[in-house]
Amino acid sequence: MARTEAVEHSFAARVLPTGPGPSGAGAVDADVVGAVLRTARAVLAERVAQASEIDASFSGDLAGRVADFTLDGGKRMRPRLLWWGMRACGAADAGSTVAALRLGVALELIQTCALVHDDVMDRSRLRRGKPAVHIALAGRAGLSPDSERGSAFGTSAAVLAGDLALVWADDTVAETALPAPVRRRIRTIWRSMRTEMVAGQYLDLHGQATGGSSAARAIRTACLKSALYSVERPLAIGAALADADERTTAALRSAGRCAGIAFQLRDDLLGVFGDPARTGKPSGDDIREGKPTYLLAVARARAEAAGDEGALALLTRATGNADLTEEDLADVRGVFEATGARAHVERRAERLSDQAVRRLRAAVDVDGHGGRQLLGLLRTVSGDESGHAPAADDGTHGRDEGTAQSRVLTAAEGGVTR
Repeated sequence: MARTEAVEHSFAARVLPTGPGPSGAGAVDADVVGAVLRTARAVLAERVAQASEIDASFSGDLAGRVADFTLDGGKRMRPRLLWWGMRACGAADAGSTVAALRLGVALELIQTCALVHDDVMDRSRLRRGKPAVHIALAGRAGLSPDSERGSAFGTSAAVLAGDLALVWADDTVAETALPAPVRRRIRTIWRSMRTEMVAGQYLDLHGQATGGSSAARAIRTACLKSALYSVERPLAIGAALADADERTTAALRSAGRCAGIAFQLRDDLLGVFGDPARTGKPSGDDIREGKPTYLLAVARARAEAAGDEGALALLTRATGNADLTEEDLADVRGVFEATGARAHVERRAERLSDQAVRRLRAAVDVDGHGGRQLLGLLRTVSGDESGHAPAADDGTHGRDEGTAQSRVLTAAEGGVTR
């Protein structure tokens, strides 16, 4: 035990700020992203050094690329949610501080795995304004990514890169010093999160392959891909580090799930109606790729209910059509508007944002430093940066619609599974 504590003390000395000013948790509070990056550099330097002992080519081509990808870009939202979830629950000791930063790096590594594999599955050529990993790896080997040989090599190597990121994430969790009860809680959360991430990606692929999905399936996919993996589980890890009680943890998880689904619904809207100059991605790509979004499912359901064969034919023709023109896309937007699907999804996202705030208030003191920071972060995640007070939750929401979609989403907003 003494050796473990000495190792953790040495690690803390490398990643936490020194000199005048706040130290420990207070120092991280002042710059969470900076502290996560310092920790990531230390963790990844060790991983790459270990890889170099195995093989120089493997280290230079693959391990170094995984490290660079993890360090380069991204908003570090998952580590920030973990950190402020922990702080809102009252933890501030040195052991929790170091553990939170290391687990934040593990979350960044599992995100690297997800993004690298996602680009392979979507055949995306760019990521963060640079060649996607499978494209870059083909070039590194002197092959054209557009040739059969280059495409096969780049794809296969990128799968290995994603696998390596996942292995490093697991190793980082396993090697983080934690009290035994906390370790058991976090390992349970971590196992669930990994499987949920894969399940969400599979449902997304399945929806594209089969040409669409129901509103229930679309919400389930959004819950697995965004709400659980990106928001709820990081918050749960933070609560576990603070040894929060069951009631607090359940309320935090519920707040995170609502915010995460709201994020995905608003992201679906931006994918069709957003300005590419602001979103950083082409408008309409979700339609061209045949993404089974809730927005699309609601539009189809409403067109069917209204007997609008023209709208249904247009959605069928446009969904999954890689050659969709701007004129065609404008027609699809028109269907989303005319069926009321856009307005419906906007209302749902706003309601979910409000519920996230209410459930957070039930979990922690949002007037305290940690709670206040977490409240702002959840509002950012859910796309609600207005700061408005949520409407009272009197149990009457959704009565004016009475649709299957309403019941499905209400269920997704509700109870937290264990």
